[in-house]
Amino acid sequence: MQPAGFQTFIKGLLLVALLSLTACETTPPVQEMSDARQAIAVAKEAGAEEYAAFHLKAAEDYLDTAKKALDDGAYSEARRNAKHAKVKALDALKETESSTGQN
Repeated sequence: MQPAGFQTFIKGLLLVALLSLTACETTPPVQEMSDARQAIAVAKEAGAEEYAAFHLKAAEDYLDTAKKALDDGAYSEARRNAKHAKVKALDALKETESSTGQN
Protein backbone atom coordinates (compact mmCIF):
# COMPACT_ATOMS: atom_id res chain seq x y z
CA MET A 1 0.00 0.00 0.00
CA GLN A 2 1.22 3.49 -0.80
CA PRO A 3 1.15 6.36 1.69
CA ALA A 4 -1.90 8.63 1.47
CA GLY A 5 0.31 11.64 0.77
CA PHE A 6 1.79 9.97 -2.30
CA GLN A 7 -1.65 9.07 -3.67
CA THR A 8 -2.82 12.65 -3.16
CA PHE A 9 0.30 13.91 -4.95
CA ILE A 10 -0.32 11.61 -7.94
CA LYS A 11 -4.00 12.62 -8.13
CA GLY A 12 -3.01 16.28 -8.02
CA LEU A 13 -0.39 15.75 -10.70
CA LEU A 14 -2.92 14.02 -12.95
CA LEU A 15 -5.43 16.82 -12.40
CA VAL A 16 -2.87 19.46 -13.36
CA ALA A 17 -1.92 17.50 -16.49
CA LEU A 18 -5.55 17.09 -17.47
CA LEU A 19 -6.31 20.77 -16.94
CA SER A 20 -3.24 21.74 -18.94
CA LEU A 21 -4.31 19.63 -21.88
CA THR A 22 -7.88 20.87 -21.88
CA ALA A 23 -6.82 24.50 -21.53
CA CYS A 24 -4.98 24.25 -24.83
CA GLU A 25 -8.15 23.26 -26.63
CA THR A 26 -10.64 25.55 -24.90
CA THR A 27 -9.01 28.89 -25.57
CA PRO A 28 -9.49 30.62 -28.92
CA PRO A 29 -6.33 31.05 -31.01
CA VAL A 30 -6.41 34.85 -30.79
CA GLN A 31 -2.66 35.37 -31.24
CA GLU A 32 -2.39 32.91 -34.12
CA MET A 33 -5.29 34.55 -35.96
CA SER A 34 -3.74 37.98 -35.46
CA ASP A 35 -0.33 36.77 -36.64
CA ALA A 36 -1.88 35.29 -39.79
CA ARG A 37 -3.82 38.48 -40.59
CA GLN A 38 -0.72 40.61 -40.10
CA ALA A 39 1.46 38.34 -42.24
CA ILE A 40 -1.12 38.46 -45.05
CA ALA A 41 -1.32 42.26 -44.82
CA VAL A 42 2.48 42.58 -45.02
CA ALA A 43 2.62 40.24 -48.02
CA LYS A 44 -0.06 42.26 -49.79
CA GLU A 45 1.75 45.52 -49.06
CA ALA A 46 4.92 44.04 -50.56
CA GLY A 47 3.07 43.16 -53.77
CA ALA A 48 2.26 39.49 -53.28
CA GLU A 49 -1.00 39.83 -55.21
CA GLU A 50 1.11 40.36 -58.31
CA TYR A 51 4.26 38.34 -57.59
CA ALA A 52 3.08 35.47 -55.38
CA ALA A 53 -0.64 35.13 -55.97
CA PHE A 54 -0.61 31.35 -55.45
CA HIS A 55 0.90 31.54 -51.95
CA LEU A 56 -1.20 34.55 -51.00
CA LYS A 57 -4.41 32.80 -52.08
CA ALA A 58 -3.43 29.73 -50.07
CA ALA A 59 -2.81 31.93 -47.01
CA GLU A 60 -6.19 33.60 -47.40
CA ASP A 61 -7.90 30.23 -47.84
CA TYR A 62 -6.27 28.87 -44.69
CA LEU A 63 -7.33 31.98 -42.79
CA ASP A 64 -10.92 31.62 -44.01
CA THR A 65 -10.91 27.99 -42.90
CA ALA A 66 -9.50 29.05 -39.53
CA LYS A 67 -12.28 31.63 -39.13
CA LYS A 68 -14.94 29.00 -39.83
CA ALA A 69 -13.37 26.59 -37.37
CA LEU A 70 -13.18 29.36 -34.77
CA ASP A 71 -16.87 30.12 -35.26
CA ASP A 72 -17.63 26.42 -34.76
CA GLY A 73 -15.56 26.30 -31.56
CA ALA A 74 -12.99 23.97 -33.11
CA TYR A 75 -10.06 25.86 -31.61
CA SER A 76 -7.40 23.26 -32.34
CA GLU A 77 -8.32 23.22 -36.02
CA ALA A 78 -8.55 27.01 -36.09
CA ARG A 79 -5.11 27.31 -34.50
CA ARG A 80 -3.59 24.85 -36.98
CA ASN A 81 -5.09 26.62 -40.00
CA ALA A 82 -4.10 30.05 -38.72
CA LYS A 83 -0.51 28.84 -38.40
CA HIS A 84 -0.64 27.46 -41.95
CA ALA A 85 -2.02 30.81 -43.14
CA LYS A 86 0.91 32.64 -41.57
CA VAL A 87 3.44 30.26 -43.15
CA LYS A 88 1.88 30.66 -46.60
CA ALA A 89 1.78 34.44 -46.21
CA LEU A 90 5.46 34.41 -45.30
CA ASP A 91 6.11 32.23 -48.36
CA ALA A 92 4.27 34.82 -50.45
CA LEU A 93 6.35 37.60 -48.94
CA LYS A 94 9.59 35.72 -49.56
CA GLU A 95 8.67 34.99 -53.17
CA THR A 96 7.64 38.62 -53.71
CA GLU A 97 10.91 39.87 -52.29
CA SER A 98 12.84 37.48 -54.52
CA SER A 99 10.92 38.60 -57.58
CA THR A 100 11.29 42.30 -56.89
CA GLY A 101 14.77 42.35 -55.38
CA GLN A 102 13.42 43.69 -52.06
CA ASN A 103 15.05 42.77 -48.76
